[in-house]
Amino acid sequence: MEGREFFTPEEHKELIALYKELLQLSDDMLHKDDCKKLKNILVRAAENQSLRRDVFGLNPIIKDMKTTIIVAEEIRMQRASILGIMLHESVQSGYYTIEQVKQDFGEDVAGIIHGLIRINELYAKSPIIESENFRNLLLSFAEDIRVILIMIADRLNVMRQIKDSPNEEARVKVANEAAYLYAPLAHKLGLYRLKSELEDLSLKYTEHDIYYHIKEKLNETKASRDRYIAAFIAPIQKKLEEAGLKFHMKGRTKSIHSIAQKMKKQHTTFEGIYDLFAIRIILDSPLEKEKQECWQAYSIVTDMYQPNPKRLRDWLSIPKSNGYESLHITVMGPEGKWVEVQIRTERMDEIAERGLAAHWRYKGIKGESGLDEWLNSIREALENSDSDIQAMDQFKMELYEDEVFVFSPKGDLYKLPKGATVLDFAFHIHSNLGCKCIGAKVNGRNVPIRHQLHSGDQVEILTSNTQTPKQDWINIVTTSKARTKIRQTLKEIASRQAAFAKETLERKFKNRKIEYDEAIMMRLIKKEGFKEVTEFYQNIADETIDVNSFIDKYLAMLRKENETPVESSLRSAENYNIQSASDELSNANTDVLVIDQNLKGVDYTLAKCCNPIYGDDVFGFITVNGGIKIHRCDCPNAPQLRARFGYRIVKARWAGKSKGQLYPITLTVVGNDDIGIVNNITSIISKESNIQLRSIGISSNDGLFSGTLTVMVDDTSKLEALIRKLRTVKGVKQIRRN
Repeated sequence: MEGREFFTPEEHKELIALYKELLQLSDDMLHKDDCKKLKNILVRAAENQSLRRDVFGLNPIIKDMKTTIIVAEEIRMQRASILGIMLHESVQSGYYTIEQVKQDFGEDVAGIIHGLIRINELYAKSPIIESENFRNLLLSFAEDIRVILIMIADRLNVMRQIKDSPNEEARVKVANEAAYLYAPLAHKLGLYRLKSELEDLSLKYTEHDIYYHIKEKLNETKASRDRYIAAFIAPIQKKLEEAGLKFHMKGRTKSIHSIAQKMKKQHTTFEGIYDLFAIRIILDSPLEKEKQECWQAYSIVTDMYQPNPKRLRDWLSIPKSNGYESLHITVMGPEGKWVEVQIRTERMDEIAERGLAAHWRYKGIKGESGLDEWLNSIREALENSDSDIQAMDQFKMELYEDEVFVFSPKGDLYKLPKGATVLDFAFHIHSNLGCKCIGAKVNGRNVPIRHQLHSGDQVEILTSNTQTPKQDWINIVTTSKARTKIRQTLKEIASRQAAFAKETLERKFKNRKIEYDEAIMMRLIKKEGFKEVTEFYQNIADETIDVNSFIDKYLAMLRKENETPVESSLRSAENYNIQSASDELSNANTDVLVIDQNLKGVDYTLAKCCNPIYGDDVFGFITVNGGIKIHRCDCPNAPQLRARFGYRIVKARWAGKSKGQLYPITLTVVGNDDIGIVNNITSIISKESNIQLRSIGISSNDGLFSGTLTVMVDDTSKLEALIRKLRTVKGVKQIRRN
């Protein structure tokens, strides 16, 4: 391939090897002249300097070729995906257009490229998954399943290549995204091999010590583990052969990430984890005998080893929505150890390893309706959700959630997440049914709306025309669809009630022939302790406020204002306006933060862990109760917040300066214990305008002192100037902001 200046000598050698491998994998998928066209486009794009290396310095052509090999080899994706991956960088750079792609390679390839470019544009805005980016990202995914598969493969490819990258911050961000978004997606799609590798690599980059500790322990115990597996397998193998079954068996060690999660969950050491491996029996069975032979193998295993009935998992009778089929049992093996045994066929094993994409190789066996339903639920939840954070948390939870399968009275089968309630089922069938639900008959027995469903339940929803959604329903349901619809309906009800309450109040004013003054009304509502007018009207609707009593208070306020003498009234008005103006000035001049998508006036609090002030680089963190806390970008807690809750981070910046707005800042001072040093420090602070000393605490030991100063300061420039001056004090060795 030409354009060698675009490649280092090592990259050029790698390119040739990858090119040959890709040709071998995709030869029967590509059209006759696809390779020639693709090669010419990439060579010209490289020579034209249209292609750029990423933040890790990875060559875009080599990176895309490696991603293409993963999707071709691991997921068995076809021509459109392969060409889409290889061409999307050239299109995004502007060198090659979507119209040219349609003309040269067809609509299907252009569609894949469109999806990939949309996602890359989101990442160009910010590499962190922020609320709006996350929503758009998932909606892009939901347009085409192939885009999801390609992005998972691309992220795995990047994760494999960045182990030696000096850009530690970018590597941690990529690793956190892999754990938060891409591994759960791979899990949902049944790509268990890719999911495990993504999780392991993410752990390697974010919790290096834990990863290598477990890896070393696994290496140390490998010999004894292999001996145990061989001893466990031998008698089963003999019995299966005697039964005339064709099969092969293997032991599979748990992934490092799974072991780490178990250690954390169980608060134990590596030695405390007993189920480090599972035995897999893979039968070579004809399609019509698959279930029969799997249950035959189950019978042989449980005859030899005592099973734990609570740990039977039957995904043969009803497969998971991602296509996973298998029979899992846990039995008591030699030395009193519990061992998990997985029984499946060759076809089931390929689907388990390669996910839904493997269905494409088995025509006529199972559809992708389960996946389509899931993608539709993503679209619906994200498009209707009022809260990005709740939608994201729910989305992640549902990705990893196992399913329960329940029946309608007519025998129709419905799939819901594990833990779903009667109310979830009602909303799953239809929103109106959910809103009117008062309970259900489960297996012929009356149960309340909060009753949790189990696989095999037959459910008949009971309704009442007088029923309406209640606020506590939010805590009863587990599915995002139900939660979204309940919130929507509650808002609509509240809006109608508030409108009716306002109309009632105005009618009462009219009937009593009272002049309605909006300004007085607003002042009275505020005086009564209501932050929002809608909250006041809601109280009227709920009859927690007596309308006539409120009107009497209104009349009293109106009389008080009208009875004031003229001269005094004028002076009062002047004073009031000055005060009001002062208040407005104070409010207008309170330091303004612009949060996320240019939102002003959003309620927030300043985090006490880092005490941000005007001028600091800051970001917002959405707390569990929905409020926003503002942290400094260099806050000691920032790395952990970004790592664990990247999806709750929102942008924030200062956009207005107040006059007289002061913030408490704590400084730590260390130095020699010279005579008069404390006086010198306090003297400097007292001479500074707009800086107040709130407290000082100094301790001395062996000729050295250390202390903390709390000062009130209005912005970073004043603070920096103060720190510079304090550093000039004789004896001060170190001064830093806490």
